Amino acid sequence: MSHKAIFIAATGQNVGKTTTCLGLISGLRKRFANVGFMKPVGQQHTTIKENLKVDKDVVLFHEVFQLDSRYEDMSPVIVPPGLTKQYLDGELSFDRIRKQIVTSFHRISDQNDYTIIEGTGHVGVGSIIEQNNASVAAELGLDVVIISTGGLGSAFDELALNIAMCQAKNLKIRGVILNRVLDEKREMILDYFPKALARWGIPLIGCIPYSEFLNTPTMRDFALLFETDFLSGEKNSLRHFRDKRLVACSLEAYRAEMVPNELVITPASRTDIIEATLKKHTEEDFRGGMILTGRHAPDSDLMEKIRTSDVPIIYAPMCTYEAMKKITSYTAKIRTEDQSKVNKAIELVESHINFDLLCKTPVQV
Repeated sequence: MSHKAIFIAATGQNVGKTTTCLGLISGLRKRFANVGFMKPVGQQHTTIKENLKVDKDVVLFHEVFQLDSRYEDMSPVIVPPGLTKQYLDGELSFDRIRKQIVTSFHRISDQNDYTIIEGTGHVGVGSIIEQNNASVAAELGLDVVIISTGGLGSAFDELALNIAMCQAKNLKIRGVILNRVLDEKREMILDYFPKALARWGIPLIGCIPYSEFLNTPTMRDFALLFETDFLSGEKNSLRHFRDKRLVACSLEAYRAEMVPNELVITPASRTDIIEATLKKHTEEDFRGGMILTGRHAPDSDLMEKIRTSDVPIIYAPMCTYEAMKKITSYTAKIRTEDQSKVNKAIELVESHINFDLLCKTPVQV
């Protein structure tokens, strides 16, 4: 059975499904009057009205595009910690989970002219409860688009593994989208990747450039990462930073190298560095931010100075080394309130997708 809907899968986590789906929905809305969104199986969830748990991406799409579908249908199954054990113990049935997804999909697809279905992680995620991405797409009778990172050899190898799972379910592949393609590799990839895909007869329908801005966390992201509150400057919580800098040098060296729009990470005991930063921001619009670290928070006198500042500052109660490890390994997500990132994602993706190929007849592989 053919639906005016498509399943968006990926070769792994943090490949860019959500970013890509923002651009796809925006572009499709220029071709169809009503476009819906659904994430059948979610992991990272949030609680909204009446203690309803829904996937975080669903909240993003519901609010950004002002969708009319019920949250319960857009996010029918959440997999919180412990659910897999319940399933394996027989406390949850396959039929119940399957019916939730199918029923919700038909409600949403009946309301819309076209529907985007976003998967979770790589194609095999969800296998423990017999609801991996390939199984869900097959159950819903949907064709698949697979997103991969923008490379050649390694990207194609990961893609081949995920296509093999789609083949096992007799799924039709609509095309491949490469995300975060570096400018210096773009011409080469556009030349060689379609040649590699030709063995399956699958088109390359998108080649999305890498965007440093989309991959830059905000201060609110860092506050959530460290599970802490703002000491000051919460009104600037969506500030992005051009540079990050660990400061352990002398005050003189720090002052000599201060630059605007920089995130400074330094121990909370470095009163001299903190006060110099606060002073600099009173003198000019420096648009910086600070993450303070260490076993002890700033003392009361320093806290009083911090609270009167507009500089976004948070305190992470851990050693600087551990804080830096968390910061450098963190992948920024697009949040509903970060309108600048939402707009950039839509503009970037929409302008690099071949919507004619996306909407053409799929290929059986």
